[in-house]
Amino acid sequence: MPPIARRFVRRLTHLLAVLVIVSVATFLMLELLPGNLADSFLHENASEAEVAAIERDLGLDKPLVERFLGWAGSALLGDLGESPVSGEPISAAIAERLPVTLQLLLYAQLLSLAIALPLGILAGYREGSTLDRVISGGALGSLAMPHFVWGILLILFLSIWLDWLPATGYVPFMESPRGNLMSLFLPALTLAMVEAPVYLRLLRSDVASTLREDYIVVARAKGLSDRQIMLRHALRPSSFTLITLMGINIGNLIGGAVIVESLFALPGVGRFLVEGVIRRDFFTVQGVVLVIAVAFVLVNLLVDLAYNLLDPRLSHDSTQ
Repeated sequence: MPPIARRFVRRLTHLLAVLVIVSVATFLMLELLPGNLADSFLHENASEAEVAAIERDLGLDKPLVERFLGWAGSALLGDLGESPVSGEPISAAIAERLPVTLQLLLYAQLLSLAIALPLGILAGYREGSTLDRVISGGALGSLAMPHFVWGILLILFLSIWLDWLPATGYVPFMESPRGNLMSLFLPALTLAMVEAPVYLRLLRSDVASTLREDYIVVARAKGLSDRQIMLRHALRPSSFTLITLMGINIGNLIGGAVIVESLFALPGVGRFLVEGVIRRDFFTVQGVVLVIAVAFVLVNLLVDLAYNLLDPRLSHDSTQ
C-alpha cells in the first residue's frame, strides 16, 4: 500500500474511533440527566401508569445497551428518530436547517481569511514596527470581545444607525443570491471578528519566522521582489499551521453559530439546538450533537488531505 494510502487509512481509523466515543457519550447524555426523562413530557401529578406508557413509547423501558445499538444502527442509516415534542423527524429537521448553517460557516471563514491574510502577512513582514504593534493590538482587542457583543455592536452600527444591512431574517440563496448574502453578512462578520484575530496572530508569527530562514535570504540575494518572496517562498510554508487551525477551529465556529443564529433569528442548526434545549427535547439535542461531531471529524480528515496538496513530500513519507 502506498505511504499516502497508509497514512489516510490510519488517520481515518483514528477519527472513526473518536466518532464512536463521541456517539456513546452523546447517547449517555440522556442517562446522566437527573430524574426520569419521561417526567419532562408529563405533568407533575402524572400516575405511574402514565409514566410507564411514555417510557414504552420512547423506548426507555429497554436495556441501555439495546437502546444504544438500536439508536446507533438507525443513525448509520440517517434516521435519528422523531422529536417527542413536535413529532417531526429529527433527520429531516436538521437537513432543512443545515444549508443555513453551512452558508453561515462558509461566509464566516471567507471573511476571516479576507481579514487575516493581508493583515497577518503585513504584520509579519513588518515585525516589530509600529504597524505590527497596531495590528497585533487590534487583533487582541477584537479577540477579547465575545460573539454576542460583536453581534450587538454590528447590529447597532450597520443596521440601526446606518441602515445598510438587515438585522434579522434569512433569504434562501435560490430565491435571491444578493438577498442571501445581505441577510448572512452581519452574522458571518460577527463570527469573523472573533475568528480572524486567531488566524491573523498565528499567520503573523509564522510569516515572521519564515522570513528569517536562510532560503529567504538567498532569494533576496538573487534579486527577487518582496512580493515574489512572500507569495512563492514565505506564504506556502506558513500556511500549514493556519490550515490545521482552520480544521480545529470549526468547533469554535459551530459554537459561535449557536449564539449568532439565535441573535440574528436565522433558521439554522444552532438555533434548532437552542430550541431543543429550551423545549427539553433531548432527543433532538442528541441528534444535533451527533451531526456536529460527524462534521467536525470530516473536516479534520479533509485538513489531513490538504496537507498532501500543500507539501507533496508527505505523500512519500512512510514514517508519517
